[in-house]
Amino acid sequence: MPILPLTLAVITHNEAHTIARCLDSVPFAAEKLVVDSGSDDDTVAIAKAHGARVVHQEWLGFGPQRNFATTQCTHDWILALDADESLSPELVAELERELPALMASGAPAAWLRRRTVYMGRPMRWYRPSVGEKLARFYHRGRARWTDARVHESLRFEGRAPTFNAPFDHANNPTLPHKQLKVLRYAELKCRDWLEKGKPVRMWQAPFVYALAFLKDYVFRLAMLDGWRGFLIAQTAASYALYKRMRYYEMRHNPASVAEAEAVLKRHGIDR
Repeated sequence: MPILPLTLAVITHNEAHTIARCLDSVPFAAEKLVVDSGSDDDTVAIAKAHGARVVHQEWLGFGPQRNFATTQCTHDWILALDADESLSPELVAELERELPALMASGAPAAWLRRRTVYMGRPMRWYRPSVGEKLARFYHRGRARWTDARVHESLRFEGRAPTFNAPFDHANNPTLPHKQLKVLRYAELKCRDWLEKGKPVRMWQAPFVYALAFLKDYVFRLAMLDGWRGFLIAQTAASYALYKRMRYYEMRHNPASVAEAEAVLKRHGIDR
């Protein structure tokens, strides 16, 4: 595939086990940029060995970190991947055909479809893990990431095409990995809520758990993926409930914010 004037941008922290696969899956990028927030494993060395330019930036939160990465890119067109994501050969072939015309157009962005590998193999039915649409290819003059600490999204105006072939997400290789991520993401989301002064509605808690489980297990078809689907639905429902319990604690015991931040940093969960 010819080299295209675009930048692959990846934000990292201790991603030595996945960063090489991520970088190597995008052979057509004229530039590969890694914005690292202080890895103490071999992430930086591996990234450089696989052709990336590495920039250090202390952690700002997911949205601000991606916006910082955008400013460091040499090219206006940017492909944003996480370190545990990689392009499939099918998507590489599709991009080879379609990207030149897209980049010559006035489009602000493009949607990609993500498939998730969970417990060692792809999910077959659970909708968010089979063809989930995410805006990951964009022109930096026409799109910007939200400033959310977690669950950031790309904002733009105008129509954006969708590529059909998937890219792959090696999601949480073990349940402990997933539980640690849930703990971290919940803390970040609650800090966002706290800054915005979101009301506490603990009366919703029992309903939130039940509805979140029902949504994923039944309506998003997790039940068709067997026990793996049950575990995904249970984890999602627990996350929805835990966020509200933790936020309740933050509002009623403000000192817990700093106390939790300290212990999470001590164990390498927060940074």
